[in-house]
Amino acid sequence: MSHREVVEARLTLRVQPGARSIEVLGFQDGVLRVRVAAPPHEGRANEALIELLAERLDVAPSRIRILRGQTSRQKLVAIEGMEAAAARKALSATPDS
Repeated sequence: MSHREVVEARLTLRVQPGARSIEVLGFQDGVLRVRVAAPPHEGRANEALIELLAERLDVAPSRIRILRGQTSRQKLVAIEGMEAAAARKALSATPDS
């Protein structure tokens, strides 16, 4: 029986909830800056963040977890099944219009 290592990207994010637009602004000093329109009330901004990341990374939302910062603008997220370099590249690219 072979042991398979689980690949998991971990990214630090700075989230602006309640923004006018929903967008990934890109990386600044190693931190991904993101805006979501949802308010931080009752976890709505976290849900919107996960949906946005899942869409941009083309992964199921269930593969994205907030490891740290549930109630903070600064968050650490994990993306299961994706390497950090691939996640950074996908999130740095301009989405199709």
